[in-house]
Parts: sequence; structure tokens; C-alpha cells
Amino acid sequence: MSTPVVDPRRLVPRTDTLMSDARLQEALARFGTAEVKRAIASAQQLARAGTIGPDQVVDQVLTALPESLSSIQPVINATGVVLHTNLGRASLSAAAVDALVQAAAYADVEYDLDTGQRARRGRGALAALQAAVPAAESVLVVNNGAGALVLATTALAAGREVVVSRGELVEIGDGFRLPDLIASTGAQLREVGTTNRTSLADYAAAVGPDTGCILKVHPSNFRIEGFTSAVGVEELATLGPPVVVDIGSGLLSPSSLLPDEPDADTALRAGAAVVTASGDKLLGGPQAGLLLGRGEIVDRLRRHPLARALRVDKLTLAALEATLRGPQTPTWAALLADPADLSSRVEALAAALSGLDGLDAAVVASDGAVGGGGAPGLLLPGWALALPEAYAGPMRVGAPPVVGRVAGGRLLLDLRCVPTEADGVLVDAVRAVAARLDVSP
Repeated sequence: MSTPVVDPRRLVPRTDTLMSDARLQEALARFGTAEVKRAIASAQQLARAGTIGPDQVVDQVLTALPESLSSIQPVINATGVVLHTNLGRASLSAAAVDALVQAAAYADVEYDLDTGQRARRGRGALAALQAAVPAAESVLVVNNGAGALVLATTALAAGREVVVSRGELVEIGDGFRLPDLIASTGAQLREVGTTNRTSLADYAAAVGPDTGCILKVHPSNFRIEGFTSAVGVEELATLGPPVVVDIGSGLLSPSSLLPDEPDADTALRAGAAVVTASGDKLLGGPQAGLLLGRGEIVDRLRRHPLARALRVDKLTLAALEATLRGPQTPTWAALLADPADLSSRVEALAAALSGLDGLDAAVVASDGAVGGGGAPGLLLPGWALALPEAYAGPMRVGAPPVVGRVAGGRLLLDLRCVPTEADGVLVDAVRAVAARLDVSP
């Protein structure tokens, strides 16, 4: 009597059996039912096709599950651009990350534990911001820099005129232009001067009963040189209407490294009614819009209905406070990186990779940049590891992704923004690509 043939597909574990398997319970708690079921279905299909055995289904499920449910992947920024907009601008400090995680659960963001009553939202972050800029009588935080500028111009000049120099009508990126942004607030732009020269008399001639505010914008992502002139905040403040200064980059006080970047404290001491800035640029914090200025002006902005629509979340407030109160941020560590230290690190990388026969690697000078529209034209001297351009793509899709800079037909891995403890990860990433490209023996 012959033995009946069993279809191997019948041996593939059922979904309900797999869902109750003890080895998948931790994954279910972390990723949820839907994600685990998708991985189970995929593994079952492989088993039915004979690609894996029925006893390998659970292992395949665990292998197929992602490291995170977010599609946003952490990358190693080896471009040399400190505030790389496409890579999320400022890298948060460990203190800010810890604060963000702590605030992710229930938190007293708008609650007074002593009295049991409602409290001012984000009071700790606001106090830290005001302490960092002594000239500010009051401060407010919204969701981003553009939101801060929109709130200021809406509250001060909706239905009225905003006087601004033609040389400051900038495009802030991704096709968004200042004139369109201001027009969306219901205010009218009153342009004065020319692209390269604007005088105090130009502003004075435009100011009148319909003026809601004078707007001064730092053209942070370009420079005009030669036959130029501009009017400072101190002079504009003599004209009467409130002066709104958009410094953009988020520099709170003067910096010897960035002498041409305007800062909030100086602008306020010069007479600005309100200063707007971003939190995720030179401040080195999370994305946020910072408003600092006169008490009555900031209170007016705080009470405007638009402020509720632009309200910042508890995670941002927590990370912002920790950034302001905490140690040096990764942004400033990268900006102030010692070229000699960068050279030593790159030399060590080159030495670690010297055993890869056929790998064309070299240590080359590499100028970094501030990025994020800050300090255009300022070069940050440093060093990079130059590799064949063919490595760029594989490095980007590796684990972890490494994003370098392609220049002159070479891939440059600039270590300015790479934490020292990640140097070994870079070595492993290069070796992995070399193996795939058959460069190593």
C-alpha cells in the first residue's frame, strides 16, 4: 500500500497559529497586528513557493519586520553641510532627544502640578528662551519660522501695508516667496528702494497712516556685493511703525564665527518690536518659529486667533527647552570642528581602508558650509575621504545610509557632521560597498 503524498503547502503554519506563537509576541507588542500579519503573509507565500521551509516561517517573519514603523530613516551626514535642509537641518542634542522622549507620554505641558490648575503652555521652554535673549521682554513659540513671520505680519498689518525693501523680497525655498507669504496674510506689500540700494528716505516716504509695520528680512541664502546700501534696524525704528525683523537663522546672540549673521539680541536692542527666527537652524534645536520682542507686541500676537492654529506641540517644547538649557549642540560642535582633528580622523579612516586592494581612496581638503540659508559664502575648512563616484549610490542605500557629496567626479565623505563614534560605521559601510562592487580581493 503506497504512502499518500502530502502537499507541502499544507505544512505551512496557519496565520492564527503564527499569531499565537510565543516568538512573535514581542513583535506584536512593538509593531501591532497589521504589520505582523503583513510579514506573516509574505513569509507564508515564500513557504508555499518552496523558497523557505515551513519551519522557517517564523524566522522569516522576524527578519522581514522593519526596525521602525516610521519610513524616515536616520542617515549619516557626510556632506559637510551642517544644516542640510533635505536631511532635517539641525541634529538634536542627546539632552533634547531625552527630553522629547520623556514628553512623549502624558506630561504637564499645560498643567500646574502644585495647584492642579491649567498653566501657561510650555512655560519652561518660554522661560529658557527669554533667559537666552535678555533684550526680549516677552517670547512666543509657534510651529516654524515662516509661521512666526505670518503671525507677526497678520497681527500687525492685516488689511494694511507692510513696508519692505525690494532687495529683501526673498524666496525662502521650495518655491515659497516672501511676497506671496505676506499677501496670504491679507496685508499689502509696499516695496521701497531697489534691488541693490535702499535708503532711510525710501522707507520714510512710504510710511503713512496705512502702514502696519516695517519688515526687515535678512537675505540669508544669497549675497549682493558691490554698489549696495541697506538701512539698519536702529534707523528704521525711528520712523514710528513697529519694526519686524526676520533674522531667519535663529542666532540668538552675536557669534565671532558668523560676524555677518544678524542675531535676536542685537536686533531687539537696536529697536526691533519683534524678531522672528527658526529653531532648527543655528540654535540647533527642533523645528519651531521663535518670536521675541516687546511685551505688548508679543502679547498681541499670542492673543491672535492664528496663534492657536500655529501652536507648537509638547515634543517640540520639550526639545527646545533642553536645547536652550543643555550643553553644546551637534550643530555648534560641527560649526566649530577643528580642521586638524578632522584631518586626523580622515587619515585614520584612510589607514583602516588601506587593505582594500584596488580601492582608490585619498585624503583631500574639503570646505564645509553652514547650510539652511545661513552664512552664504562662508567656508568651513576641513577634510574628507575621496572615493570613486560609483560608491555614492550604494552608500546612500546602505545600512545605515551614508550621504556624501559628489564633486569633481569623486564621492567626498566629509566628517564635519559625523560623530566621532560613527567613524567605525563609515569604515564598515565603505568595506561593504567595496565587496559589492568587487573592488576588494
